[in-house]
Amino acid sequence: MKTGGQLIVDALEANGTDRIYCVPGESYLAVLDALHDSTIRTIVCRQEGGAAMMADCHGRLTGKPGICFVTRGPGATNASAGIHIAMQDSVPVILFIGQVASHAKEREAFQEVDYVRFFGDIAKWVVEIDDASRIPEFVTRAFAVATSGRPGPVVISLPEDMLTSLAEAPAALPHTPVETRPGEAELDALEKLLNRAKRPFVILGGTRWDAEAVARMRTIAEAWSLPVGCSFRRQMLFDHLHPNYAGDVGIGINPKLATAIKQADLVLLVGGRMGEMPSSDYTLLKSPYPDQTLVHVHADAGELGRVYRPTLAINASPSAFVEAFAGRKPAATPVWADETPKLHAAYLDWSTPPESGPGSVQMGPIMNYLETVLPDDAILTNGAGNYATWVHRFHRSRRFATQAAPTSGSMGYGTPAAVAAKELFPDRDVIAFAGDGCFLMNGQEFATAVQYDLPIIVIVVNNGIYGTIRMHQEREYPGRVVATDLRNPDFAALARAYGGHGETVEKTADFAPAFERARASGKPSIVEIRLDPEAITPTRTMTQIRDKS
Repeated sequence: MKTGGQLIVDALEANGTDRIYCVPGESYLAVLDALHDSTIRTIVCRQEGGAAMMADCHGRLTGKPGICFVTRGPGATNASAGIHIAMQDSVPVILFIGQVASHAKEREAFQEVDYVRFFGDIAKWVVEIDDASRIPEFVTRAFAVATSGRPGPVVISLPEDMLTSLAEAPAALPHTPVETRPGEAELDALEKLLNRAKRPFVILGGTRWDAEAVARMRTIAEAWSLPVGCSFRRQMLFDHLHPNYAGDVGIGINPKLATAIKQADLVLLVGGRMGEMPSSDYTLLKSPYPDQTLVHVHADAGELGRVYRPTLAINASPSAFVEAFAGRKPAATPVWADETPKLHAAYLDWSTPPESGPGSVQMGPIMNYLETVLPDDAILTNGAGNYATWVHRFHRSRRFATQAAPTSGSMGYGTPAAVAAKELFPDRDVIAFAGDGCFLMNGQEFATAVQYDLPIIVIVVNNGIYGTIRMHQEREYPGRVVATDLRNPDFAALARAYGGHGETVEKTADFAPAFERARASGKPSIVEIRLDPEAITPTRTMTQIRDKS
């Protein structure tokens, strides 16, 4: 006989869980007590949204479900921000929520929420476990649901009395991974379409990739001389300095790249959904009927034909697809072979940072400097805001598992993601980018980095405004500024108050020595860049946007 709390921990161990992220609560004290005797590492966080985002980053970088525990009511609603990210970004996460005791349900008890209703639209599966003897069944199923097809978050509600009850249950067994593989008929059809094409283009996206799959995709691209783009915030799926790389298919796309995709006669979309942002509001690929011949490869049959009608639908995970197709070769030298290097040259030109701009701090030279000093395996994280343009456009990703950023555009993601990344990969450089508004949405997780001695570096690009909203405000309602100005703390002093290292950069030349001091400190660090708000994009100032010039 074991308590429900012990059975939860046993089931997590059986499914290979090595760490969890949590904010403690009295509603699941029985689980915390069971963790005391477990080998599972427990990372206590400062806010449930940050904990859920750490779990998301864990799932994003490893492909294994990130595990998060929170308490009922406000704990669960705080965590919903991370669950929404995991859902939109197809990341495996399992959120456990302490629930009110069974006798108090349906009375609007203290912090009571119906989680099936609350999370129903932003999770793959939501369940409440009423019988402790079924814990092994439900937890193992949660791992299977979170990782199969299109990965995503699972939410499990745990009534407090269920966790303290004693039950006899079968020993938990690990979930059985589910793989979807392409058929030979589909592979033959794709080969014929490629051999007939004149202007093909490949777009990589989604999850369920690994380093081996990325290497096989590179082999396919080389064999067929295919130009390859990466979907929004999936840039770690192809080496940016490879001659076949054509660029980021995301927000603010290179116009030359957009033209190439629109003029392609065949688009091979592998792993991604090609949603609103990467499709430039469904203009690169028209929904529901694209102008191009579309071959859509996706692990979840429910995504095939959902937004776009493909000419050829292949129900397969990216890893299984590239493994199956890697041995196939073109019948002759592709007619487009000479065009692929031109697209790469256009990318190199597009991704070269500008040397000048308004104000005394220039982000272009800073990005150039970071490109020279960061190793290829450095992990970069960020949330959302105009500052992220500098990362996505000018950082040239080289390796898999080096990027953690929400395709859902959620602010506040970068700092908690960096904590999780450094916890997972302590020997690698982990750099979080955040705007001033973005950082203060989950900046409290800097304290988590200090508590666990995780020397992340957070680069806070401080322009004193909610930059993206201000840019749109000035474009749509010129000169009528409301609710977008910010009065910020001294971020370097804040870092020191937490017990970390802080630096302030007010001139471009200050950045390199400040960054090196941060690295050498061995502490979690904040490097605050005080950027002129006029420098709102790499190519246009706020005044130019306001004046529509």
